[in-house]
Amino acid sequence: MTIVCGDSHTSTHGAFGALAHGIGTSEVEHVLATQTLRARKMKNMAVDVSGALAHGVTAKDLAQHLIAKIGTAGGTGCVMEYRGEAIRALTMEGRMTLCNLSIEGGARAGLIAPDEVTFNYMRGRPSAPKGGAWEMAERHWRTLYSDDDAAWDQIVEINAADIEPTVTWGTSPEQAIPLSAAVRALDYMGLTAGAKLAGTPVQRVLIGSCTNSRIEDLRAVADVAKAARVADGGRARVVPGSGLGRALVYDDGMDEIFTAAGFEWREPGCSMCLAMNPDKLQGDQMSASSSNRNFKGRQGSSTGRTLLMSPAMVVAAAVKGQVSDVRELSKA
Repeated sequence: MTIVCGDSHTSTHGAFGALAHGIGTSEVEHVLATQTLRARKMKNMAVDVSGALAHGVTAKDLAQHLIAKIGTAGGTGCVMEYRGEAIRALTMEGRMTLCNLSIEGGARAGLIAPDEVTFNYMRGRPSAPKGGAWEMAERHWRTLYSDDDAAWDQIVEINAADIEPTVTWGTSPEQAIPLSAAVRALDYMGLTAGAKLAGTPVQRVLIGSCTNSRIEDLRAVADVAKAARVADGGRARVVPGSGLGRALVYDDGMDEIFTAAGFEWREPGCSMCLAMNPDKLQGDQMSASSSNRNFKGRQGSSTGRTLLMSPAMVVAAAVKGQVSDVRELSKA
């Protein structure tokens, strides 16, 4: 299936093997009127990730590591196809996060060839084919993979063992470093040259967005939050990515864990990812966020600052009141 939608993060659907990309409002009008869209042929980029991700390292960290490596224009005009051992080991939620963030690397779309993980996730869902239609669809989906001798315009190779929990330090997704590395100076962010991000105070926290608010993300947050509490003076929101995800949280009793730990449990939506409604930073507050963009003013204040990280790292920042290594928190 080819999917187009007036949202750049439509590429999330690439996790299911669909060619999915965002379009502009005038293009949306054209699609609705004609069911067609004039498009320029895209280039092919293979992103090969070998080995296995270490404990505490997530698809969000992999995505931010890649974007820091190639830059926000590194995938311009390309479809990124993610391949390799580390990709096959990702859950569907992790794959959606990775394909979602392809856009932040400049790509038009990101995709992963369907496999057993895909089929097991889709089977029995409300909109999935039923009965014999499922078997027929699955036979076709199994043909959706790149040949061994496929030609690539670009190939990026990453060793999963090189990836640590990764946090942005500036005002672009490509300005990201491992938590153990030292930052470069940036006056706007109020950071010091040569210092590490760990220990940076945060006043606001967002666990949400189309990038990282699926049930897997929320379960990871609950695992940390059940033995902790939001730091004094901090404010933290948990915003599910869908109505179904919100319902699953209630089924698991996680809503009680969130509220007991001092998190605000919200309705599904974009929330503070792009300063929706009253969910905004004030003044020069520092935000730890599981969202996708850290541009100036993105979260509602022209002087507010955003550090992007995985949901588990965000909840660690919430309970410590500063950027913290969730791996150390889990040891405690």
